[in-house]
Amino acid sequence: MGTNLEEKIMMSLVNGKLPCAVAFKIAEEMRVLPLSVKEAADELEIKISSCQLGCFP
Repeated sequence: MGTNLEEKIMMSLVNGKLPCAVAFKIAEEMRVLPLSVKEAADELEIKISSCQLGCFP
């Protein structure tokens, strides 16, 4: 995972968390799997807001 993904996550925080829908949008824009976004967020100790589908446990 590159710095660009981490920077994108940091710039997309809302109240210190990454919204689920935004995580999927970042994955699409960066052409990575949503799991890669979750792993990068975990490394940054950032929580992804849960959606009603429970995409990111």
